[in-house]
Amino acid sequence: MSSARVIDGKAVAAQVRADIAKKVEALKSAHGFTPGLAVVLVGEDPASQVYVRNKGQQTKEVGMNSIEHKLPAETSEADLLALVENLNNDDSINGILVQLPLPKHINSEKVLNTINPDKDVDGFHPTNVGRLWVGEPALAPCTPTGSVILAKSVQENLTGMNAVIIGRSNIVGKPMAALLLRENCTVTVAHSRTKDIASVVKGADLVIAAVGIAEFVKGDWIKPGAIVIDVGINRVEVPGGKAKLKGDVDYAAAAEVAGAITPVPGGVGPMTIACLLKNTLQAAQMQRGLEITA
Repeated sequence: MSSARVIDGKAVAAQVRADIAKKVEALKSAHGFTPGLAVVLVGEDPASQVYVRNKGQQTKEVGMNSIEHKLPAETSEADLLALVENLNNDDSINGILVQLPLPKHINSEKVLNTINPDKDVDGFHPTNVGRLWVGEPALAPCTPTGSVILAKSVQENLTGMNAVIIGRSNIVGKPMAALLLRENCTVTVAHSRTKDIASVVKGADLVIAAVGIAEFVKGDWIKPGAIVIDVGINRVEVPGGKAKLKGDVDYAAAAEVAGAITPVPGGVGPMTIACLLKNTLQAAQMQRGLEITA
């Protein structure tokens, strides 16, 4: 029997969306405008199509305008860049998201860097990365933002906690470090090549696993009572059965020791779209020179 509290990402994400819906309604009544999110999908990637559909649905549910641009896989890089520039110049669009992966003939970095940083709701533009690290108002990547909200749903004040992030990607690990420094944590960024990683993790009050290896983090690495946020989603083939989704943490073993833990699926995943909507609201407020309430 696990002793850890299970952190329900679906329930927390629903609270975040409900809060955003109230703030969008307040924006409409006070200032007469509706935030707009444009999502660009190039090609027919099935997982991307599902994700874009979910984004569109949830954007509308919180009262925002959802604008989708679905382009064929053979779209040229020049045409995609031209579309991004048009969206940059459209005042009714507050957030722009280009769904990855893009077809191989398109340079993803070039496309993402063309997005106006003030509309970059994915938080990947180098300008937003810089703003985040120097402590200016920034659009931060959605998955780390959601992970911090989940940790704070267990312990509202993270000040002074020893936080260990496992993984150093630009999408999760590095921005996670910046966000947790803002929360006054003492932050260690570990990764697959860290020496004696088990003892590094053992000292953590807060563990963020984002290394992309199924069940990499073992139960006996976890300090008793620690908060464990598992960002990993790994498809693991099961003999004679369907592939199972597993996190980066050995859930059953870690749940015996941890104070609170996110499941996979149903933990960090639902927070990503909720934080995309949060970023779109923040972007709209920043662009209009309004107080940021997102």
